[in-house]
Amino acid sequence: MAAIFADPRLKATSNNGHGVCIEEIEGLIRVYKNGQVERPPAIPIVPCNVTLNGQVTARDVFINKYINLWARVYVPSCPAGNLPVLVYFHGGGFCVGSAAWSCYHEFLASLAHKAGCVIMSINYRLAPENRLPAAYEDGLNSLMWLKQQVLSGSSEHKWWMNQCNFSSLFLAGDSAGANIAYNVATRVAIDNAVIKPLCVKGIILIQPFFGGESRTVSEKHSTQPANSALTVSASDAYWRLSLPVGTNRDHPWCNPLANATAGLQELRLPSVMVCVSELDILKDRNLEFSKALAGGGKKVETVVYKGVGHAFQILHNSQYSQIRIQEMMSHLKAFMNR
Repeated sequence: MAAIFADPRLKATSNNGHGVCIEEIEGLIRVYKNGQVERPPAIPIVPCNVTLNGQVTARDVFINKYINLWARVYVPSCPAGNLPVLVYFHGGGFCVGSAAWSCYHEFLASLAHKAGCVIMSINYRLAPENRLPAAYEDGLNSLMWLKQQVLSGSSEHKWWMNQCNFSSLFLAGDSAGANIAYNVATRVAIDNAVIKPLCVKGIILIQPFFGGESRTVSEKHSTQPANSALTVSASDAYWRLSLPVGTNRDHPWCNPLANATAGLQELRLPSVMVCVSELDILKDRNLEFSKALAGGGKKVETVVYKGVGHAFQILHNSQYSQIRIQEMMSHLKAFMNR
């Protein structure tokens, strides 16, 4: 299949005739009263074969052509076979981002090589055109598609599926992508048999994007640099654009702890790794979420990365980014190979 890099969701258009802009996150998205959505090309879109240095093979595969649901698959170039599988969801507040963004392409290609895993990076539908739960549905449907390819012994996908250990599958993502990974995992947990022979062994949540009507201390008092990837005002705008109309930030998709934590005890989740950034406005909310999971009897590993903020691993916006990225990749590799 040809590389999918002209992502129609990310095309910038003229604002002529669109009227009043009702929501804007500067440089990323503008939403007009007439329903028109503009996404300026903030980050380059790259084809699957760009700058992989022979370390990784990457190709794009269609999951559902009718809704433009596809994935970019990364396989280490010298695979040993029987590799763990990481199903990854990109960030972007549910409203922006792409599996073809250069920053995700570089990060995931490097992770596949250094962690020794096969990565399936999902290009899901975006809000506000497709509000939640569309992204969750795309995540679950991607797993069902993967299940069907495994059961059918797909010759088209043999090039990467022959390297996979599907009983060692991990759901992962950063920011909104981590929120998607968690919500897909909770759906699978209701009946794990639905995705057999796939088996979710763990969940990796990198700076998971959650919220709530009440502000945490880090949301109220964290001083964010000018190049911060996430501010409180941007966070609020993303939630207004992605949650079902008429709901607020205490909706369970935004705030899984809003209605106490009793429900967490009933969830049959696998091991969870939560990656927290020290300077992130989400730090306190992420730590509270980790504590609640542990209190609900879940096996949770929490790692705090010092001196860096939200999405440091893809934006390289801190002097400590490179050091922390290497630390993160080592932690992820260890978690997947336990």
